[in-house]
Amino acid sequence: MKMLVIYTHPNHESLSYAFLQTVIDGSKENPDITEFKVLDLYEEKFDPVLVFNDTKRRRDMHADPRLETYREQIVWADKIVFVYPIWWGRPPAMLLGYIDQMFSSGFAYKDKGGLLPEGLLKGKSVVCISTMKGPTFYPLFWLNNAHKVLMKKALFQYVGIKKVKFFEFGNMESPKGRHAKKLNKIFQYFKTIAH
Repeated sequence: MKMLVIYTHPNHESLSYAFLQTVIDGSKENPDITEFKVLDLYEEKFDPVLVFNDTKRRRDMHADPRLETYREQIVWADKIVFVYPIWWGRPPAMLLGYIDQMFSSGFAYKDKGGLLPEGLLKGKSVVCISTMKGPTFYPLFWLNNAHKVLMKKALFQYVGIKKVKFFEFGNMESPKGRHAKKLNKIFQYFKTIAH
């Protein structure tokens, strides 16, 4: 199994970065994970800003040469892991900018003229690891599960990815957040995960 880890947090001393390192450590002990790559969007200085004009059209985004390396990473991966905080009930703008550009028509899906498109990323699986200041139940009860609906239904299922696993960790700015236990849960998951 080949795994792409997409990390989205500007601080390498953050708890999100600790989760990234735990994903890496667990993956190194998993014989089923033959290769993995890490894409740190902030370190990469990925440009999340969309620009459309007379010479740069949205319909051509799937062939933008500036994004070719990132497309190759997605094609290469069997499993895509996203590590990010939840800010204002949704992923950071940097990650959403990446999604807007990478999961484009002609690359991630193809319109067929009907209600739903043909997903072009079938067979891949996704894991989303997110942290938040509020309690774990906050997105479910206060925001009608908007984060999971956005990621799973509006994005991944739309492009043909049906297998999606979520780890949403709340109370992460509290000393009672049980950080070590949550980090160990991620370590054990990636140590034993199969495609």
